Amino acid sequence: MLAEPGVLTRYSGAQVSRHERATSPMTDADVLRRFADAIELLHQALGLAPFAPPQRSDMASRSVQLPSPLGSPPIVWVDLSGEGEGPLRRRKLIAGLAATAVTAAASPLLGTGMTQVDEALLGELIVARLRDAMLGPGQGLEAPSPKTLATDFARALADFDACRYASLAVRLPRLIRAGHALTTGADDTDSPVLLAKSYLLATRLLAKLDEQGLGWMTADRARQLAEVGGDPIATAEAARQMAVLARKAGWHQDALSIALTAADHPDLRRAGRAGVAARGLLKQSASYTLARLGDRDGMRELTDEAAAIAKELGSGTLLRDHGVGFSPLTVQLHKISAENHAGDPLAALAAAQTIPLKALPSVERRSRALSDIAVTYDRLGRHSDCVRTLLAAEQLAPEETHARPATKSLISSLLISGPASTELRGLAERSGVLV
Repeated sequence: MLAEPGVLTRYSGAQVSRHERATSPMTDADVLRRFADAIELLHQALGLAPFAPPQRSDMASRSVQLPSPLGSPPIVWVDLSGEGEGPLRRRKLIAGLAATAVTAAASPLLGTGMTQVDEALLGELIVARLRDAMLGPGQGLEAPSPKTLATDFARALADFDACRYASLAVRLPRLIRAGHALTTGADDTDSPVLLAKSYLLATRLLAKLDEQGLGWMTADRARQLAEVGGDPIATAEAARQMAVLARKAGWHQDALSIALTAADHPDLRRAGRAGVAARGLLKQSASYTLARLGDRDGMRELTDEAAAIAKELGSGTLLRDHGVGFSPLTVQLHKISAENHAGDPLAALAAAQTIPLKALPSVERRSRALSDIAVTYDRLGRHSDCVRTLLAAEQLAPEETHARPATKSLISSLLISGPASTELRGLAERSGVLV
């Protein structure tokens, strides 16, 4: 079955098999182009530029200090073995998705009108485009003005807050390329910090998509750029994202150390209210790691510290463009997931009942709240309430609900563990979960 793709790509059948089985990483742009040509798929649909990529810049070639032990799995969109869904159907889906993503990025008001494409593939599209953008950032592009880059970042942040994944699939990789073009040779400190924020946004998105390998790269580049720009807040957020990735990799002690060391850094204590809020976010991150370890008392102690910091700062949300924002309300939102992972879903539900969803600062935060509440209902065995909450999350943020691996996993678990209603089966189909 591998002979034909081997001929078309000029690789041996054994090499094609290694790519397909993920034993040989399919991350090189030339490899992706060969497979795209073999199946008559536009390079852009795989997140690739239509021209050959240039050499990496010095920044792109720097090594990652803390690589994920799980690595970064390759993205293989086409079933070259002939099993599963046909290559033609998959090709049409991706091509249509890429075209829709371009349209989405051009229209900041795009809502949920993505009926012609499979939103379940959006995560794959985003990861592939970000990976390609990092192969040769900024090469061959005309540097934008700092004002233009700041405007583009604001639009990308608005897309993230609104869970517009199709738009992000185009806008965020383009932002990173443009940021490198501007930063190369720049003498100011604003350009590196703005690029650091772009990488932080990419890291947050990759963490949602469980792409740890690429997430380490974006977080480390954010840290380097923030340090070059002398921005302690962006540096602290890079540390927080590294702590998140370490926790996801199972490195709990490392995650604790990264978060708590960054929270105690003297530069944050000199950074005013924003520095205080950054310390609160880092303590929240550490408390969540303790929850993962089953240390309920430690989790609650650190959460209480974060709550005290938020109360001191007042009711407004700080750090909207770093992390998830910080306020008494976001600390309460954090408690839902933390109590769940510490093994007390009743406490998680009690925390959820104190949160007015409309008061949360963005669609992304409201979607996160609904997802955490759905997990709580699942842990309590309240199957129908879990499905109802997932459907509410889908109505609010369809692209996020359909693309996130964590939500897909929960849907799959519901299909196995209980009666599969028509509504659940429909949600599973829209999310690309096999029924």
